[in-house]
Amino acid sequence: MFESPTIGQFLAESNLVATLPGTLLVAWTLLLVLVDLFAGVERKHWTPILTCAGLGLSFAANIFVYSPAEGQQIALYGMFIADAFTGFLNVVILVATLIAVLMSWDYLNRADIHRGEFYILALLSSAGAMFMVGANDLITVFVSLELLSIPLYILAAFRSIKNDGSDLSLKSEESGMKYFILGAFSSAFLVFGAALVYGATGATSIPQIFASAGAIAGSTSTATFYLLVGAALLLVGLGFKVAVVPFHMWTPDVYEGAPTPVTAFMSVTAKVGGFAALLRVFVTGLSVLVLSEGDAAAWQATATLIAILTLILGNFVAISQRNLKRMLAYSSIAHAGYIMVAVAAAGSADVMDAATQGALVYMMAYMFTNLGAFAVVMAIEKEDGSGGNIEDITGLARSRPLMAMAMTIFMLSLTGVPLTAGFVGKLMVFSAALQAGLFGLAVIGVLTSVVSAFYYIRVVVNMYLRDGRGSLEPALDTQYVRWAINIALAGTMIFGIFYPLATNLVSMVSIA
Repeated sequence: MFESPTIGQFLAESNLVATLPGTLLVAWTLLLVLVDLFAGVERKHWTPILTCAGLGLSFAANIFVYSPAEGQQIALYGMFIADAFTGFLNVVILVATLIAVLMSWDYLNRADIHRGEFYILALLSSAGAMFMVGANDLITVFVSLELLSIPLYILAAFRSIKNDGSDLSLKSEESGMKYFILGAFSSAFLVFGAALVYGATGATSIPQIFASAGAIAGSTSTATFYLLVGAALLLVGLGFKVAVVPFHMWTPDVYEGAPTPVTAFMSVTAKVGGFAALLRVFVTGLSVLVLSEGDAAAWQATATLIAILTLILGNFVAISQRNLKRMLAYSSIAHAGYIMVAVAAAGSADVMDAATQGALVYMMAYMFTNLGAFAVVMAIEKEDGSGGNIEDITGLARSRPLMAMAMTIFMLSLTGVPLTAGFVGKLMVFSAALQAGLFGLAVIGVLTSVVSAFYYIRVVVNMYLRDGRGSLEPALDTQYVRWAINIALAGTMIFGIFYPLATNLVSMVSIA
C-alpha cells in the first residue's frame, strides 16, 4: 500500500539546500515580476539594480553550497547533483549574466525597448542553465534546457517592437523566429534520444544509465542499437544548443539580428549549459558505451569528427565576414569546436577528469573574452543597430585608446596568445587531446588557431594602423559599458597571467 512520505523524508530526499543558487534565482525572478509590474515608469531603473542584487545573492549561495567541505550532494530525488563541476559553472553563468545586464542597462534605453521583462527573461534563462549544469537525469536535462532556451527565443526578438508599439527591426524578429523553430526541432531530437536511451536501459537517471550501459554495449541485443541511436540523437539535440557543425546554421543570422547584449549573453549561457549537459550525459552516463574491450567510448570518433568539422568551418568562414557580429558568430562556432576537442578527449577513460577540467577553464576564458569583445562591438553600433562592420572600428585607437587596447587583448585571447585566458584554455584542451592519443585532432586545433589569427588580428590592424577616428557611439560610451569591459578584461588577464589560479579552481572537479 502506498504511504505518503513524511515532511522529514521529503526534505531529506529533495535536499533543496543543494539547489539553493538556482532556486533562489528563480524565486528572486518571480519577486522581480511583481516589483516591475507595480513600479511606475519613473522607477523602472530599479529593475536592473534588483537584477544585479539577485545575481549577487545567488553567487553568495553558490559559495555557501559548493564549498570544498560540502563534497558531492544529491538533490530532487536524485535528479540534481551539486558538486564542484556544478559550482564552478554556476559562477561562470552568474558572471556572464552580470556582464550582460551591464551591457543592457543603457542599450535598452537608447533603442527604446526598455522593458523589465528583458531582465526577468535573462534571469530565467540563467536559472535554466544553472539547473542544466547540475542535471543528474535526462528529464532534468530537458526541462532545464527549455527553461534556458525559451527566454532566449523571446530575447532574440526583443528589438522587433519599440515601447510605443511601432516596428523597429525585422532582423530581430527574424532571428527570434528562426531560433525558436530550429530550437523546437532540436528539442524533439533530444526527447526522442532520451526515450530510446530509456527503452534500452530502463532508466533516465544518468548514474543508472551508466550502471546499465556497460552490459548492454557488450551484447548483441537490440538494446545496443537503441542505445547507440539514442546517444546519437542526444548528441544532435545538444549539438544544436552549442552550435557545432553541422547543427550551426542558425548561429550567424540569430547573432546578427538579436540585440547585441542578447547575442553576447546567449553566446556564453547556451554554450555553458549545452556543454555541461554533453559532459554529464556522455562522460558520466555513457563513458562505458564501448563496442570492444580496451577501446575508447563508442561516441569518441563521432565527437572527434564533429570537432574537426567545426574547427575548420568556423575559422575559415569567419575570414570572409565583414560584420563584426557575424565574424564573432563564426568565431563562436569555432570555439565550440575547441571545447568539443575536450569532449572527444574525455571519451578515453584515463583522461576524463583532465579533459573535463580543460573544458571548464576554456568556457570560463571564453566567457570573459567573448563578452568583452561584444561589449566593444555594441559601443560602435548606431542607434538603429547598424554600423557594426570592421570598417567602423577603423582608427578606434585614436578616439578611444583604452577601449582599443581592451579589444586588442580580447582578440589576442580568442586567438590563444600567451598571457591571456584563451591561451590557458587552449593549452589545457590540447593537452587533454594529446593524453587521449588524439594527435591529429590536436594538430588541427593548433593549425586552425593560426588561421583564426588572420581575422582577429585584422580587427587590431584596423584599430591601430588604418586612417580613421572610429565610429564610437557617445550614447553607449557609459559607465555601465565600461564596467562590463573592465570586468571582462580583468578576467581575461588575471587567469592568463596567473595560470595556476585557473587550474586550482578546477583541480577538484571530477565528473566520471
